[in-house]
Amino acid sequence: MTANPLLPALTAKARAAAHARTPACPCGVGAVTLADRSDATVVRHEDTVAKAHAPDATPTDLTARLTVATHLPDVLLPPLTQAPVTLHGRVVTFWPYGTPVDPENPDTAPWEAAATLLARLHETPAPAALPPMRGPAKAAHSVARLRALAPHPAAPPVLRAWTVLPAWARAETAMPDTTTLCHGDFHLGQLVRHPAPDGPWRLIDVDDLGTGIPAWDLARPASWYACGLLPAGEWTRFLAAYRAARGPAVPAEGDPWPALDVPARALTVHTAARAIAKAAAADRPLDEVEQSLVDACDRMSSAPPQLSPHSAK
Repeated sequence: MTANPLLPALTAKARAAAHARTPACPCGVGAVTLADRSDATVVRHEDTVAKAHAPDATPTDLTARLTVATHLPDVLLPPLTQAPVTLHGRVVTFWPYGTPVDPENPDTAPWEAAATLLARLHETPAPAALPPMRGPAKAAHSVARLRALAPHPAAPPVLRAWTVLPAWARAETAMPDTTTLCHGDFHLGQLVRHPAPDGPWRLIDVDDLGTGIPAWDLARPASWYACGLLPAGEWTRFLAAYRAARGPAVPAEGDPWPALDVPARALTVHTAARAIAKAAAADRPLDEVEQSLVDACDRMSSAPPQLSPHSAK
């Protein structure tokens, strides 16, 4: 089998970029592979990160997203350059390294900082050239992968929950909101401190950045809370901080769920579909967390989603 040349080539690019920034680079630990998946390969060399984006990433869309990150350095981690390069058929960008959220210490999760950054992002006017945020399209891709699998006993409730969602949430029609600037794939892994190790928090990963429904950016924590995977106290902190920062995704007071319900259901289906695909690939049963997502889909399929006044069926 021929080895994939992308990883060593990307490692060399990361090293060259780091040495260009810091000619006396100490190279204490050399290059570290942070991710090597079909949709992203990420390599760090000292204070510089090189990322090869998904095979379907286009330079035009990515450049528009990099421009937004460059112009919002107090919200998004800015890239080192606004112009991506091409390497072995993949679009590559370069970034400063930031300290990520510690997954082993959930009590220190920066829920308030994350909510405030999202609110500020949502309040920023979106440039006209920016494409739609890719959240619904990614969810639809996960469902398509699930349908392509051999029959799996956990798949039917997930697919039923998907079919009752509005067409925009399934990426079949345009989103009702085409003006609000959204991250498109928010979770705690999309936060880093920069400058490392203890600078202010910034949002990272602009691959899905675009215009759309801002509630989508709150939907993953909302989904976890609804599925019993996120404690009520942490959800309350997140929601309260977003409202305090005057984020437009939910009403300033009262019940937030008419705005959150459809995006949270879509993210639940998305996550459950991915979980089933991973379990099937590893030829293993679903674990407890994965099964809780499937169970939530089963409950969802029997109750119609709440639609906010601005949602389209």
